[in-house]
Amino acid sequence: MYTYPYPRPMLTADCVVTNTCGEVLLIRRGNEPFKGSWALPGGFMEMDETIEHCAVRELMEETGIEVVEDELHLVGVYSAPGRDPRGRTVTAAYAVRVYDGMQATAGDDAAELRWWPLAALPPLAFDHAQIIADAISGPPKWC
Repeated sequence: MYTYPYPRPMLTADCVVTNTCGEVLLIRRGNEPFKGSWALPGGFMEMDETIEHCAVRELMEETGIEVVEDELHLVGVYSAPGRDPRGRTVTAAYAVRVYDGMQATAGDDAAELRWWPLAALPPLAFDHAQIIADAISGPPKWC
């Protein structure tokens, strides 16, 4: 098996889940870093999956919300050095809109979850405030 001697960044997927009431679903992190802080649902990509599958899987594991890859809309790729204190991490952020009243349950490493009005978000972990701002700026990219 061929490998190269260059550093390998970690890859994650994050989901901006909104509803038609103008709310976004956030999880309270159950683990470090940023334990107890609010964040987007998401996590690390496994070696045998696509980044889109990672987003779908992480959303299901952390919130119980089931979506399919075709419902995901790429917001952007976030790769600023230092965006994650665990090391060099790049994330692909996806937006998905769900219907009002969608049931969600905290699971996996999400200690809690809550729908937040977009106009009154709490302080967020990582660069998730920027990701949300990008997801909701201008006309929705998925219309």
